[in-house]
Parts: sequence; C-alpha cells; structure tokens
Amino acid sequence: MALAGRAHARYQDPMLNRIEMGAPTGRPTLLIAHGLFGSARNWAAIQRRIAASRPTVAVDMRNHGLSPRAESQGYDDMAADLAAVAEATGAPVDLLGHSMGGKAAMQLALTRPELIRRLVVADIAPVAYGHSQSHLIAAMRTLDLATLGNRRDADTALSRTIEDPGLRAFLLQSLDLKSVPPAWRLNLDVLDREMGRITGWPGTEGRFAGPALFVLGADSDYVRPEHRALIRALFPRARIVKIPGAGHWLQADAPLAFQQTVEAFLDAPATGSAG
Repeated sequence: MALAGRAHARYQDPMLNRIEMGAPTGRPTLLIAHGLFGSARNWAAIQRRIAASRPTVAVDMRNHGLSPRAESQGYDDMAADLAAVAEATGAPVDLLGHSMGGKAAMQLALTRPELIRRLVVADIAPVAYGHSQSHLIAAMRTLDLATLGNRRDADTALSRTIEDPGLRAFLLQSLDLKSVPPAWRLNLDVLDREMGRITGWPGTEGRFAGPALFVLGADSDYVRPEHRALIRALFPRARIVKIPGAGHWLQADAPLAFQQTVEAFLDAPATGSAG
C-alpha cells in the first residue's frame, strides 16, 4: 500500500502491477482498470488529481504493462484479477474501468458485488462488438524493434500502417525503448489469439444493485441507444451521461470534464433511483 506522506508507490507482486496514489482519507479507494493496449501509466494525470481527495490504485491488466503474462484474456480472468486487488486494497472499493477494463469492471460487479461500492464504466456496453483490433497488433509486429533508436523512429515506422498520430502515440506508450532490444510491454500473441473474447461479452447474468455511472464520449458510438435497456437490466441504478467533444478515449479527449464527472458521482449522496 502507499505510505502516508508519499505521492505514490509503484511495485509488482504476484497480483497485477499497480500504481498507488493518495493517502487514506476515510473515502473508499478508487481502483482504475485501463482498456486494451493501455496501462496504469496512461491514467497518471487523472489519477493524481483524484488522489488529492482519496486513495487510488491504477493497475496494469494481465498481459499489459508490468503485470504477469497469462495464456487467457477472458473477462472472468480479468475480473478475478481485479477482485484480488480489491480484497488486498480493502473492499469495498469504487471501481472505474474504460473499454476492456470497463467490461472487466462490469463482470466483477455482477459476480462479486460485495467488493464494489460504486461502479464507473467509461464508454463501453455489456455487449459483444463486431470489430477487431488485431490489425493494430499486426501493425505493431511490423516494427523492427532492434533497429529503433528513439521514439521518433518508432513513430515514423508505425506511421506506415497507422495514419492517426494520436493512436500511434497511445500505442507507443507501451513500447519500452530502454530494454535491449526494445520490446512491447504487451503480450501481443495472447491478445491477438484472445481478441474474440476481448471484443465479446460472456453474457453474464445477475444484477449489480449499487450506484453505477456509464460515462460516454458524445462523439463515440460504442454505447448505442439499443444498449441502454440491457445496461439498466444489469445495473438498475445506472446513470448514463455524455461528455461533449469526446470520443472513445474520453479521458484523453476531455480529461477535466471526465474527472469532474467521476468525482461528482463518487461523492454524491446515495440514492435508490436510476438516472
């Protein structure tokens, strides 16, 4: 756990690698789960601001960052990983998950609701999606890592297959140029093999009766009107809000608005009605 008086502590143990920020304040710990190809480090700026008022823990999901490598990437596995961190942190926790991390968070809330006080799901629904991200894995595999001298070289090489500079910058946050030779902090083989499970949804039944907030990017189509009935069936106290000017990576497109929305929800008095 983070020590009082220190900004944050970072370490790895048999559970997920995690970054802790914030001293105990009497408020529940906020546990943050990133999306596919991300890492705990992607959330550092938002985590640091939220940590001014509560303890926070951001994790590297399995097969990402510095967390253990595994042969599967199913949502039952990822939920179990988050459960272990929640129990070690001191449940119940508040849980925030984006995209893949949001599905893992929903899976945990539906199967181990006693571990979660409040749930925040960022721009994802409990449904299977038809798209695949394997083309991005193929693009990352085209890089001749042994010849890269710096991040600019890597960006130039990746630009041959990925046009969007923002997407390239996001992916390159998982490239470790200090290792010899440089290496991806991603288990690309397993992520590629398990892509169908990552973009899918296990059809988990049940209900999470606690407060839930679904934060959507107004410019994103990941959560569609036809998804809302299922969201409210599984999460009857769900509120659904949109962040103007934000796409799927809403925490990067509108970080302050996203942070303020999350904090307002976490700090709001408990109510029994859905929004």
